[in-house]
Amino acid sequence: MNKRIYQSVISIFVVLFLVALYFFTRPRDPVRLDSGYREVMGTFARIIAIAADSKTAEKSIEAAFAKIRKVDELMSDYKSDSQISRVNKEGFGHAVPVSLSTFHVLQRSIEFSKLSEGAFDITIGPVVDLWRSAAEANSVPSPAELKLARSKVGYEKIILDANELTVRLAVDGMRLDLGGIAKGYAIDRAVEAMQHHAAIGAMVDIGGDIRCFGTPPKGRDKWLIGLQDPNVAADDISTANTLLVLNVTDAAVATSGGYRRFTLIEGKKYGHIFDTKTACSSDKLTSVTIISKDALTADALATSVSVMGPEKGLALIEKIPQTEAILIPRQYPSQLIKTSGAEKYVK
Repeated sequence: MNKRIYQSVISIFVVLFLVALYFFTRPRDPVRLDSGYREVMGTFARIIAIAADSKTAEKSIEAAFAKIRKVDELMSDYKSDSQISRVNKEGFGHAVPVSLSTFHVLQRSIEFSKLSEGAFDITIGPVVDLWRSAAEANSVPSPAELKLARSKVGYEKIILDANELTVRLAVDGMRLDLGGIAKGYAIDRAVEAMQHHAAIGAMVDIGGDIRCFGTPPKGRDKWLIGLQDPNVAADDISTANTLLVLNVTDAAVATSGGYRRFTLIEGKKYGHIFDTKTACSSDKLTSVTIISKDALTADALATSVSVMGPEKGLALIEKIPQTEAILIPRQYPSQLIKTSGAEKYVK
């Protein structure tokens, strides 16, 4: 009798042990954590992390924002103590030392300038400043003012020393503006930080430039990114009308257009993307969306194509591997212009 009781007790303990073992070792659903919108780099950023647990997700998000803030500290032309601001103040006639990160972005910027035949150009600063002053005065710049601003623009006037990691500017009054590439670089560094901190998936969004990787939220097989219809006004980004939805994974999406950021002078809108040849805002396209493998590439190419226009811009993107474009022409509503492989991303 005692032997039977002993065997029963042992059996019960074995069952309880197996139940406990299953409970503690069974696969658990990944956790989704949303940072909400935070102000950074002159716009709003949002990060969604997918991780094994909440603590890991939170650590990966905070590490990502730390990287974004660091890029802003180095490359903002609004912060007087940034490296780019120092180059702008001291770079004419002097070699200004910069970090490896800043030097890398400057090198990549020149590569995109050459690739786009000057459509992308971070020396656009004097033109940006001119139109900013014009907006304050509510008066369009004169031809003489535009000519003077153009004379200070040209990526070939940037002198880089890869051995010393220094930058010089060949013309007095030059000013670098990394607004068309720094956000993309910051997103890429944020993604790297999240992967390093064990996030298994994420979406990093800075001002509408986005990169996703890994596991999407529960119930989806890919990340979903909505493209705003630029012809439908919306004061709040959350209420903006969605033109179409993209399915992406391990890819970046960047959109450029003057429909959100513009200058109003004498009742007329002037976009924030400028053509270096005319020193005026580019109005060839309403919106340009680039899908690429990394955010820096997508960011720079979105600006490039906005200036190049539909024909040249489309031809350029078709030559670049793992890169697609969706263009909205000025004559909208009309059929969207897409590269040959763009449709596979449309939901």
